[in-house]
Amino acid sequence: METSQSNDPCTPPEASAADDAGCDLVTVPARQGLEAVDILRRGAGEAVGPVLHDGGGTLGFVVPAGTAAGWDVPGSTCTGTDGRGLRLDPLPPGNGSDWLLPPGEAYPATDPAVLRRALGEAARLIRAADSCR
Repeated sequence: METSQSNDPCTPPEASAADDAGCDLVTVPARQGLEAVDILRRGAGEAVGPVLHDGGGTLGFVVPAGTAAGWDVPGSTCTGTDGRGLRLDPLPPGNGSDWLLPPGEAYPATDPAVLRRALGEAARLIRAADSCR
């Protein structure tokens, strides 16, 4: 078992204690999450943090610690990790899950306001596409 000087699983082992800020996780249905990732990556200067795919129907966006306290986007959940429970390691965090955008290849976290807008736009695009069927 490897050990790290940091006790925060949202901080890479090589990061110092000064960088120990923690993170929360916004989970959304995979379809909406994939749309939101596309929207964020196409956006002008919109930073996208690590994104986790659970291997099923959910995507998780890493957001800054404290986001869960004020998160109220319908159809999504924000879980405060308080520095526990989310391992930002490039290796998949569990059976059947994998990083869509792994740590180290993405910004440290997605801005919650930017994610809120992208999720809203993604929901509107999905509704429009579904109404055309």
